[in-house]
Amino acid sequence: MADMRAALAPVKPEGFFGTKSDIFMPVGVVAVVMMLIIPIPTVLLDALMAINLVLSLLILLIVLYTRKATEFSIFPTMLLVTTVFGLALNVSSTRLILTQGASFSGRMIRAFSSFVVGTSGNEGLVVGFVIFIVIIAVQAVVITKGSTRIAEVAARFTLDKMPQKQMAIEAEFNSGAITEDEMRRRKEEIEQESSFYGAMDGASKFIAGNVKIGIFITVVNILAGIIIGAVLRGETVVQAIGTYMAFAIGDGLLSQFPSLLVSTATGIIVTRSVSTGTFAEDLSREFTQEPRIYLIGAAVFFVLALIPGFPWYVLIPLALLLGFFAFRLTRDMHRKRSAAAKEGAEDTHEDTGEMSPIVPLDPLSLELGYGLIPLVDKDKGAELMERIKMLRRQSALDLGLVIPRIRIIDNMALDPAEYCFKINGVEFGRGKIRMSHYLCVNPAGIKDDIPGERTIDPAFGMPAIWVSEEDRDEAERSGYTVVDPPSVITTHLTEIIRQHAGEILRRQETQQILETLRKDYPAVVEEAFKALSLGEIQKVLQGLLHEQVSIRNMVPILEACSDYAAIAKKSFDYYPAAFLIEKARQALARQLCLQYADEDHKLHCLTVERNLEQKIIDSAVQTSSGPISGLEPALHAQWLKALAHSVSVMKDQGWAPPVIIASEQARYLIKQSAEWELPELIVLSVREIVQDITVVPIGEITLNPEANS
Repeated sequence: MADMRAALAPVKPEGFFGTKSDIFMPVGVVAVVMMLIIPIPTVLLDALMAINLVLSLLILLIVLYTRKATEFSIFPTMLLVTTVFGLALNVSSTRLILTQGASFSGRMIRAFSSFVVGTSGNEGLVVGFVIFIVIIAVQAVVITKGSTRIAEVAARFTLDKMPQKQMAIEAEFNSGAITEDEMRRRKEEIEQESSFYGAMDGASKFIAGNVKIGIFITVVNILAGIIIGAVLRGETVVQAIGTYMAFAIGDGLLSQFPSLLVSTATGIIVTRSVSTGTFAEDLSREFTQEPRIYLIGAAVFFVLALIPGFPWYVLIPLALLLGFFAFRLTRDMHRKRSAAAKEGAEDTHEDTGEMSPIVPLDPLSLELGYGLIPLVDKDKGAELMERIKMLRRQSALDLGLVIPRIRIIDNMALDPAEYCFKINGVEFGRGKIRMSHYLCVNPAGIKDDIPGERTIDPAFGMPAIWVSEEDRDEAERSGYTVVDPPSVITTHLTEIIRQHAGEILRRQETQQILETLRKDYPAVVEEAFKALSLGEIQKVLQGLLHEQVSIRNMVPILEACSDYAAIAKKSFDYYPAAFLIEKARQALARQLCLQYADEDHKLHCLTVERNLEQKIIDSAVQTSSGPISGLEPALHAQWLKALAHSVSVMKDQGWAPPVIIASEQARYLIKQSAEWELPELIVLSVREIVQDITVVPIGEITLNPEANS
């Protein structure tokens, strides 16, 4: 109850207005906009100009220390904020300069104007104006234009490559190279990268607009200042030019310098799309790869120093510095190579007869001939990848077993149109595919002949025909089951996985199943581990999967194993798992009955003659791998013949798969004795039949030939 009250209790807000950042950001944005209208004092103007300069410097430094562009995801928004902030300061400073004239007391603008323009009268004004024009030109023509073009190209190519990148990630996920979480993380990174460069394509226009408006504001300041000073205040034209032009140039430079820093940061961040580290790390790594370039540079500088007229006192120190740097790089490279060689020698200097660790085999792998590569090519849709993903999901629902990721590799040893499926490196099935054709399976003995290449369905061994696209409609009208190449492979894989699910379930997968179940049913799992080891639980689950019994409902399976573990270990010295498998099946009785009964809950089945069943029970032999039927060879042959005949009659009547009901003691022996000849045979025990299932016997298996005819 306490936990429920805590969950339902209202969450206390952090404050009426939220967090501090929730208050600061709206107030700051509104204040910046209001600066365009409301006059501000010169002291506040100096403080805000200093903040603008520091903010621009911080943005540049953050970009230099950023490893990936998407790590600074708010950069496009910061471009807008800093541009508007700078323009607001421009407007405020213009208002103060024009209203106060020579008495303007803005320290930042005065200091910047004195530093750049100097005190040499009109000559200083001209020099300052030239510097201002040069800075504007460099920023507009070189940095901003280049950054804008790179941002446009990066945005277009990033968006174009986005589908291919996502399909490549899905291919790695389907092949088992990455986890689902890793796949999700990589896709999010691709989406963030696409959004970032798309935003940068538009945000870079802010810088270009800021440069143009900076020129306009400076020209307006100069002209308006001359008019106000000469006409309204009675100053001479020379005095007005000296006063207002100096302030206008200082204001323009002070506003454009932060903009220059931000535009430089923009150029850096959009040109480092393939970077793997910070700018300093990339610079250090790529400028220290080859010492010979510094030796060549040192030689060139030394030769230039010998030519008359060149400043030897500058070139010779640079040549010596480059030579020293080349020497250091060469020494460091030799040290690294020696260390690597020494490490390799330590690993191989003594042969102890021990082999290096062997890379484990892939749990599941699909090998393709080079002619089938288009089925997994992301540029052509990668249909097989999607089918395999659905196969794994469906297997988890049907069998309760999450099969490992299927590694897809090309094998040049196979025929171009051939594929091969392996479990733990061992081949379990192969087939051939005709690309651009369809496999038409004949499920019911259709006599209509259609043109095509005769073959056998690799999944079920039924007669089939490969037909072209033109004959596909005719085959469908004739009643054939038409399947495309990706479906042929996935159907074959599904059947192999269903038949060999027990071999796929290893102890690691068993441990994962139990750990997942422990979260919701800790008592059930703990009790099972007290009664049985992990290996014994695995044997029970493998036995169920071997007969295509789903282990998705794990709770009754573990409860049955816990209940009968002591009896199984006491009564069956050889293989107690066989007894536990029977008890687990009985715990899943309703699941088994509904799996094979029809819609009316009727179960059509065969029975075994009482005397014959008793002979099978009496012939049981306990082995280390479970009980087996030990019938005499002649009697065993008669039994299999009678069983095959009865099953054939049952199939002819339309009842498939064939089901036999026997006693609990005989069930496992009957299934084991017929496993090689009739692998599809379903054998249920009497104790696996629930009350609301109606058993409809359609025949009895007996050794009497007349009874079987």
